[in-house]
Amino acid sequence: MKTTAAFLSLYGLSMASSFVPTAYRHPKTVGTTLLRDQIVSPFDSSERDEGSVATTELDAPPTKLVGPLDLTWDNVEAVLDEMRPYLIQDGGNVIISDIDGPVVKLELQGACGTCPSSTQTMKMGLERGLREKIPEIQEVIQAMPEGPELTSEQVDVVLDGVRPFLQVAGGSINMDRIDGVDGLQPTIWLKMEGSSASLNSVKLEIAQRLLRHFMVAGLQVQWIV
Repeated sequence: MKTTAAFLSLYGLSMASSFVPTAYRHPKTVGTTLLRDQIVSPFDSSERDEGSVATTELDAPPTKLVGPLDLTWDNVEAVLDEMRPYLIQDGGNVIISDIDGPVVKLELQGACGTCPSSTQTMKMGLERGLREKIPEIQEVIQAMPEGPELTSEQVDVVLDGVRPFLQVAGGSINMDRIDGVDGLQPTIWLKMEGSSASLNSVKLEIAQRLLRHFMVAGLQVQWIV
């Protein structure tokens, strides 16, 4: 996931990355450029001397938060706002789920919520960024949104969405069992037959659909050979 790499780079943890230097521009050149780019509005009806012009102002760079900040909901939100662009560019986002003493609970949304790198994004990106600005924070953990109950009926809801495509190729898929429903690492066991059974890309897509559907921490999908 590109988001993780962006976070690591932002906070000085990335591996060596390419740097493209910008061309040096002499201050006199900048001044000449600004004069050349002066803009006169054709809708300005005010009287002005010949040759007078209205100049555009350069946008000021956004103000970056400077810590240390107090541990408040608003401050956590403000620090997250600085990091959200890295998540949004990959189709994700983050919201505050809860603040329990020095522990901040965040919920990753969209593509970031089911990405295999979500733990790294949370710990190496979001947690590092928050603790850098808000030292009171001791830990940042990922909060999982409430999903449907982990049952065979709900598994079939997901599998019914892929069965028509497998049947076209002469294949089929069924759930064998669910282990450890109330444990730390529940596991869905599936059995797929037909030509698609040997395609890892198909298995990965089915597993991702199940993870997105249930949103259960530690959920695994295993295949019976």
